[in-house]
Amino acid sequence: MLTARRAVLAALATAFATSVSAAGDVEAGRIKANTCMGCHGIPNYTNAYPTYRVPKLGGQHPEYIKAALKDYRDGKRQHTTMHAQGLSLSDQDIEDIAAYIAKAPAHQ
Repeated sequence: MLTARRAVLAALATAFATSVSAAGDVEAGRIKANTCMGCHGIPNYTNAYPTYRVPKLGGQHPEYIKAALKDYRDGKRQHTTMHAQGLSLSDQDIEDIAAYIAKAPAHQ
């Protein structure tokens, strides 16, 4: 009885963990990240105002990318352009973009 109960609990825990953290799709992320690469994929690119070098994203850790995009989307990180970009992103879009960026060459 106890073993069966443990098996059911383990199955439920696995199902819950899987549903909570959906894996990103690298190919879908490549398509969704086209806008991102318009700035973040240009070598030595600086934005107009305030002027600073736009960071490259290729090879960045996916958890960092996910946290940053969610924070921009939710207004927790202050950057007008990134907030505007983030507003249209679903959690799945963010998962996909992070999966792609993690696999993209470091120069992108």
